[in-house]
Amino acid sequence: MGKRKSKAKPPPKKRMDKLDTVFSCPFCNHGSSVECRIDMKTLIGEAICGICQERFSTTITALTEAIDIYSEWIDECERVNNLEDDTG
Repeated sequence: MGKRKSKAKPPPKKRMDKLDTVFSCPFCNHGSSVECRIDMKTLIGEAICGICQERFSTTITALTEAIDIYSEWIDECERVNNLEDDTG
């Protein structure tokens, strides 16, 4: 009689790289001074610069990460700058 075939082990899961949680400030350009806070109770995400005290807050979802809040802040800064360029 032959041996039973053993099941092959599944391949190991790939580890996801950690996303950044501190960023550079778009106003004072100080590296790693912006910290993002996520409040799941009130569904508000906030990015605050520890150097120049600039802050940005936005509504979040359960899938929102710190990089999403920072990216929205950068997009909003660019949008405001483009509006000023168009009117000025």
